[in-house]
Amino acid sequence: MSTSFHLRSLGLALVLAGAAGCSSPKTAIYEHENFDDSGTFSRDYPVTDVAACEAARRALLSQGYIITSSDPKLVVGNKSFQQTGESHLQISFNVVCADDGKGTNHSTMFANALQDRYALKKVNNSASLGVGVLGSVSMPIGSTDDSMVKVASETVSAPKFYDRYFALVDVFLPQEVKKAENIPEKPKADLGVPEPKAAPAAEKVEPPKEEPAVPNASQPVTPPAEAAPIAPQAEPAPPATNPELAPPTEAIPPLPTPAQ
Repeated sequence: MSTSFHLRSLGLALVLAGAAGCSSPKTAIYEHENFDDSGTFSRDYPVTDVAACEAARRALLSQGYIITSSDPKLVVGNKSFQQTGESHLQISFNVVCADDGKGTNHSTMFANALQDRYALKKVNNSASLGVGVLGSVSMPIGSTDDSMVKVASETVSAPKFYDRYFALVDVFLPQEVKKAENIPEKPKADLGVPEPKAAPAAEKVEPPKEEPAVPNASQPVTPPAEAAPIAPQAEPAPPATNPELAPPTEAIPPLPTPAQ
């Protein structure tokens, strides 16, 4: 009797301990929210809120995000990733730009990314088979439909993820703003943006040389005409003389007159 009593007492104690453990309150997830401004999800920019959101939109477009909503102060973009044949990942990026009250050309950009996981689920289809006596009987046919079902959703909280994004936004700020604020120019290749390639210089194309025509064997070949000899220039002929005219005679002196 004593042995069975001790066993019953031990079993009751275990049951009570298990019940006490199940009824102990668990720490809720929202208890970890400290709401401290760690700077992970926001950055200040020396531009207007509209210009900041335009730089954010260009940064998302450069990385393959599809912009689903683009207001002057709100940008939403999505990007899909196929990890395996049966799992799918989608990142939804949300950017809000607001004036921080420090001046006309100062604003704050808030960004957060939501990560959704999808898995391939197979659903068996069944069809109803009518029987005269029993009525309608549901029987599985064996066909299946594949569909992607959301299995998880989580906000991306990695600081390096947002650091890389905000650094890419700096690249798309106006040039005059970066020069005025001494923002260093970072190479786009390090941030995943290809540099524009310079157009190749145009090569000089020489005109084709004219080849001498090859005479056709079926046509007679005419020899080239010889150049005519150049006649020597004739000397001017002396002036012609009239043979009927007497040659000029010498002047005859006059006869002396006799003295008286």
